[in-house]
Amino acid sequence: MQTEQVIAEQLRRSSHEFRTLEETHHRLDGELNDLQRRHVLTPQEELVKKQLQKEKLAMKDKMAELIRVYQAGRQPV
Repeated sequence: MQTEQVIAEQLRRSSHEFRTLEETHHRLDGELNDLQRRHVLTPQEELVKKQLQKEKLAMKDKMAELIRVYQAGRQPV
């Protein structure tokens, strides 16, 4: 059985959807890091932060699902 890292690398090469999800995940991570560097956030910034966290988690969940589907399709019967 292949590790998740190996599968992720294969998906990076073969799946546009996976690459897009990963790029979005990294972008959201950068935006969150920018917000978290501030000592105090306005109420609006707190809302933005929570939304970014939800979106980032959704991207991670979708990538994990693609890995599981790939893994299930490649396992010997």
